[in-house]
Amino acid sequence: MRGPATPSLSFGALSDVGIQRQGGINQDAVLAQGLPNGGLFAVADGMGGHAAGELAANLALDTVRQQLAPGLHRSAAPVRLAEAVQAANMAVLRHAVGEYVGMGTTLLVGLVDRGALLIAHVGDSRAYLLRGGQLYRLTEDHSWVAEQVRLGHLTEEDARQHQWRSVVSNALGAEERVRLELYGLILKTGDRVLLCSDGLSSVVKESALLTLLSAGHPPKDTAQRLIAAANAGGGPDNITAVVVDVEREGRPPGYELPVRRSEGPVHVDVLVNTQKGNSMQTYLMLTLAYFTLLGVILLPSSRTLVGTLGVAVMVGLMVAQRLSLARQARAFLAQPAAARGRTGGPDAPRARTDEDPRRSTGSASSRGGR
Repeated sequence: MRGPATPSLSFGALSDVGIQRQGGINQDAVLAQGLPNGGLFAVADGMGGHAAGELAANLALDTVRQQLAPGLHRSAAPVRLAEAVQAANMAVLRHAVGEYVGMGTTLLVGLVDRGALLIAHVGDSRAYLLRGGQLYRLTEDHSWVAEQVRLGHLTEEDARQHQWRSVVSNALGAEERVRLELYGLILKTGDRVLLCSDGLSSVVKESALLTLLSAGHPPKDTAQRLIAAANAGGGPDNITAVVVDVEREGRPPGYELPVRRSEGPVHVDVLVNTQKGNSMQTYLMLTLAYFTLLGVILLPSSRTLVGTLGVAVMVGLMVAQRLSLARQARAFLAQPAAARGRTGGPDAPRARTDEDPRRSTGSASSRGGR
């Protein structure tokens, strides 16, 4: 028997200004809402000065919410998600004038569509997956120090202490065509997903995240405990956490999931064109079904053979697709984050200053004034 098409989710979201920003504006924004076939969750971390950062983060989430509203099914979910991020980018870019020149925001979106989680990622907010008692990081930071670590030019300890540790290399509002990462994975019953801003991930180590997420508390209580842990670590920045529990998984969607690209973030039009190209398998299935039916009608004496061969080929294609998804999932979740000695959560909070607002500098942005 096939499982239900629609998953059953529970979730909780919380955003806090942080201890060292008490009395200031929270430049983080959060989105968490159920959808007919799943849910829409997002975190944005604004930059460019207090008022500008708050505006940019809220503009981005409002635009994503509108673009992905139920009923606007123009194309497959991965394409719609990429287009929603581009629309959010343009909304921020159009408002970056006058006193708001240089504003921008990071953006992390998790769209649960039936049995899959689609992730769109710009910046240094993070997504984690708790599965089977192990914590997996689903995103890599788009930051200068993270790139240097990946290239082997800096160690993790060097990166934590580096003077440019607060520079992001990718954000909404920096250029007309946003660069993002877009990929997906199949969800399972019992999975727990965390989306968070760097006000949490830069303060609370991944081993501590694993402990907090595994404690068995409901999503809202878990989000509160995560915020409390970041504040106990000094609370140097705004802190946002979204916790989503998969209580019952849904059937996999009918489209091919986007695959994580090794080159990191790429321009949105490249991702959209690639994803539309992936729809060829769906067209192939429909074409095969059409010619199988036509053969059965036109060749009545061989209808059994034609029908059997057509069905066999279609089943083979579906099995191959499922095996491909399984291989992608194994590669994606190759090693738990809390067991890695690389780009896990830093041991100490990053220093923040309010004197130099984070602003765009070419493709990078300084985040001092968040």
